[in-house]
Amino acid sequence: MTPHLLSPKGFKAAGVKAGIKASGKRDVALLVADRPATAAALFTTNRVFAAPVAVGRDHVAGGSLRAIVVNSGNANACTGKQGLKDAKTMCALAAEVIGAKANQILPSSTGIIGHHLPMAKVEAGIRNAATQLGDSREHAEAFMEAILTTDLVRKEAVTTVKIGRETITIAGVCKGSGMIGPRLGIEPGKPMRGLHATMLAYVTTDVQIAAPALRNLLMPSAMKSFNSVTVDDHTSTNDTLAVLASGASGVRLDSAGALKKFAAGLDEVCVSLAKQIAADGEGATKMVSVIVKSAASDRDANLMARAIANSPLLKCALNGNDPNWGRIVSAAGMCGATFDPDKAELKLQGTQVFKRGTPVAFDAEKVSKSMDARTLDIVLTCNTGKGQATVYTCDFSKEYVAINADYHT
Repeated sequence: MTPHLLSPKGFKAAGVKAGIKASGKRDVALLVADRPATAAALFTTNRVFAAPVAVGRDHVAGGSLRAIVVNSGNANACTGKQGLKDAKTMCALAAEVIGAKANQILPSSTGIIGHHLPMAKVEAGIRNAATQLGDSREHAEAFMEAILTTDLVRKEAVTTVKIGRETITIAGVCKGSGMIGPRLGIEPGKPMRGLHATMLAYVTTDVQIAAPALRNLLMPSAMKSFNSVTVDDHTSTNDTLAVLASGASGVRLDSAGALKKFAAGLDEVCVSLAKQIAADGEGATKMVSVIVKSAASDRDANLMARAIANSPLLKCALNGNDPNWGRIVSAAGMCGATFDPDKAELKLQGTQVFKRGTPVAFDAEKVSKSMDARTLDIVLTCNTGKGQATVYTCDFSKEYVAINADYHT
């Protein structure tokens, strides 16, 4: 059986049609742990944050959750006191149908900002989802479908980790295609270094781990993955990353070595999901890895990588397979990072196009053909230090403009 979100022991899920989306597709989802699970989460640091984010921060603070309840098609953002009431009601309803407490539920919403939730539909959806819970591949797929908005594909990743003689599983799913520039952190208004439709990501694992340890591992993993992906660099009001550890494998992380192995597995899952978001960016035809090496510091490397990845000029050039390296070098030089073009080198798809302040003769037609691919690598070597960073992004196509011109109306 193909591994999936419910491959870790101790979880069930469901996704149903509640009529929130005009398309009639699934739009309410439940992810339920068989018993209270160790939990950690990060949320958007945008000062404009949605009601479910406010409620979720409070509910996950104790380090334990029973379930995650999600609706798509409506973000429940900028909805005032009614929005908070509705997010709490979602939690109360989910708690009622699974036999838990309301503060053991983490709520998420995604969709259009500024509309109140149709609570009659949401309630019916949650009650229906509770009757559909299961741990099969089909249940995992239903959950994945129910959290999508403008996404074209489902996004999932699974890995196993050997701890001593035992094996634990880590799995994850996410959604995100537009309004992607996650800056996940602990508090609103305090964006983390290098952080960036709404990004929602949920990770399950059957390992036994204490909440403080899980929290300590989550931020570094987010920095390498979701906080290193950008489509339009627009930090959503609803961005959420949550991890639930059921402990059902019976395997404990009781040594530094075991924690390190688990951290590597968590990173693997989260980085895979982040890359899938970039590849499924609205209108995207290719996923681009912007790699900056030998910068003065990691901070400088990140500034340059983000400036390059977010350049509309470059993203359009990438869509046209145009090896316009000047847009890359100039983006690195304008972001405030320490950068000396006379020391730098640049490669597109493995071909050197710029070296130490001057262009390098290359076959433009050959490089252009190499850029006609689903994945691209841009590597800028600064030769000024040991700093490094990688940011994942995508190209801009005519379809990107069409999607965002027509999204609301």
